[in-house]
Amino acid sequence: MQQLLALADELGLTVIEHRGRKVGGYHDGSRTVRLNPHMPRRLARSVLAHELGHAVHGHTPTIFGPQHARQERAAFEWAARLLIDRDAFAEVERLRDGHSPSMAYDLDVTVEIVDAYKGMLLRLGDVVYERPKMGAGQWDHRENVAQAS
Repeated sequence: MQQLLALADELGLTVIEHRGRKVGGYHDGSRTVRLNPHMPRRLARSVLAHELGHAVHGHTPTIFGPQHARQERAAFEWAARLLIDRDAFAEVERLRDGHSPSMAYDLDVTVEIVDAYKGMLLRLGDVVYERPKMGAGQWDHRENVAQAS
């Protein structure tokens, strides 16, 4: 959690505790991240990373549903890439047979963060691509996951 708070400081953000209807929030105008006090550690670090994702992307609140959904997905994916180590994810996924709640507990994040990370993966045959893009050779990481016989 200290690393996330240091990152927030580095980004010029102020993190405050304030009880509200939501567990967290980001206000671009004041560069403030709000967290509900007394959240469990796993939830607090996931929410803080998610709100940092909003800040990094410069998101402003919108009532337009599709745009809001894109902002939320981008913030969850940013948080997932920040909080989840690729090798740890692969190991936990194997151990927990892909069960997101169990994986989230082991990885010390929320289920939404695990599901966002899973959503960034494309599995084609014996290969997993992380953040695939259009075109040959465009991905962040490629892993051969074929089982040795």
